[in-house]
Amino acid sequence: MAYKTILTVLTGERQDFQLDAALHLAASEDAHLDVLCLGVDRSQTGYYYAGATGFVMQEAIDRAMDAASAIEAQARARLEGETVRWSLDSVVAQAGGVSAVVGMRARFADLAVMSRPYGPGVPPDAESAVEAAMFEGGCPVMVLPEGGLPEGFDRRILIAWNQSSEALCAVRRALPLIRRAEAVEIAVIDPSPNGPERSDPGVALCQMLTRHGARADVAILAKTLPRTSDIISRRAVEIGATMIVMGAYGHSRFREAILGGTTRNMLEMAEIPVLMAR
Repeated sequence: MAYKTILTVLTGERQDFQLDAALHLAASEDAHLDVLCLGVDRSQTGYYYAGATGFVMQEAIDRAMDAASAIEAQARARLEGETVRWSLDSVVAQAGGVSAVVGMRARFADLAVMSRPYGPGVPPDAESAVEAAMFEGGCPVMVLPEGGLPEGFDRRILIAWNQSSEALCAVRRALPLIRRAEAVEIAVIDPSPNGPERSDPGVALCQMLTRHGARADVAILAKTLPRTSDIISRRAVEIGATMIVMGAYGHSRFREAILGGTTRNMLEMAEIPVLMAR
């Protein structure tokens, strides 16, 4: 497979590094770049006194439309003159409808490029957009660190392998990058002897990737730190990894997918791009 449609969702201004990363990937993959500028109406009509609802709703919608227009104008100024094929659209959605809007766009994309949804200065709807792309749209998401997409980000890839269907889905979605990497390490943390791969965890995956032309090997790691995310991050530093590939996990709460556990921890602390899928 190849990435022929790349999506990026802008939920705030001053996200130049996210747009630049999406442009770089679209150019390198000869892909079409789909840019969605999102304005969010956060009004909650049930909390206003009688008669005020109409005025408050209109004011909230106007603010959301202004925000979407400002994001679109900034993105259009950046995209003008680019040789990459691109399309740009702005949408206004209520806070509870972000998942449906982003999920529908992500459903028809091969890869979404998003900024890290946690940390200082992050737009308030970044987390909802990342979750919607992965869980509602079923789209792999490349989550960027604060500095954006570094040079040679696909040179050395670390795969966090736990023998799950989510991890395998992430690997399959990352194959175009894995195949051209200089080195790929399949890291298995404290594998159970009773797991589906028994005494050879990671070997079948390594064989599959090797047949695709990847330069892959397997590393079995002991669980020497309380959190799995800490072990993955430390291993990435040890081998000089430039990108991490892993499955995305969450739990359902009020019919929304909420990132949790290792997934959330990795997005909070990762200083290199993380490609996630489920």
